[in-house]
Amino acid sequence: MTQPTLIRRERAARPLLLDLFCCAGGAATGYQRAGFDVVGVDIRPRPNYPFRFVQADALEYLAALIASGQIERYAFAHSSPPCQAGCALTVGTNRSKGWGGTHVDLVPPTRVLLEASGLPYVIEQPNGKAEIRKDVRLCGEMFSLGVLRHRNFELGRWSATQPAHVPHRGRVRGWRHGEFFDGPYVAAYGNGGGKPSIPELQTAMGIDWTDVREELTEAIPPAFSQWIGAAFLTRSRVEVAA
Repeated sequence: MTQPTLIRRERAARPLLLDLFCCAGGAATGYQRAGFDVVGVDIRPRPNYPFRFVQADALEYLAALIASGQIERYAFAHSSPPCQAGCALTVGTNRSKGWGGTHVDLVPPTRVLLEASGLPYVIEQPNGKAEIRKDVRLCGEMFSLGVLRHRNFELGRWSATQPAHVPHRGRVRGWRHGEFFDGPYVAAYGNGGGKPSIPELQTAMGIDWTDVREELTEAIPPAFSQWIGAAFLTRSRVEVAA
């Protein structure tokens, strides 16, 4: 009896994504779930980052990749430049507390280098004064999360359709100007003032690999970047098929 021939099929390589200003990996985890392999870069040590990590200045590292040609290994780039220069809490609400200070806006130099890279890319920022195109705006309620966490995404060299913004079910829980408000969402920033516990914040954000409050409050919910990554990969497949 003739035995069937066994054919070994190698799994297709997953596209490689460069995660700049990566913090603890909220965005990276979403992209990994969407179908990418991820390399994160951050100037601070990030022992909780769940994928390959490079400790370096993100813009210097990106410039070196471009100069060496190694950028061609990557299919996509995500960036979350520090937002203090444009964050509403910095320039508005908390200025009276002395938290304003002077912060360098890293969005423009990040955009210049991403354009030079030739890669399709994302620049993510919260609501505020940072000058990015709001090509896509995502909210936790779109993904049934326990945070609102509105975030704006500039899409470079590609596009995606803005999903419908789902009406909020109520307020963010916590103290506001001496009055406590209850609601279905927790405040994913700062400490005190009725802010959530670490377990509450982890559950609300969909993040379970770090219990560092700073990392949790700076993170993008993985559901956001999973949606973006899936949208990019779907678009890429359609373009290849065409």
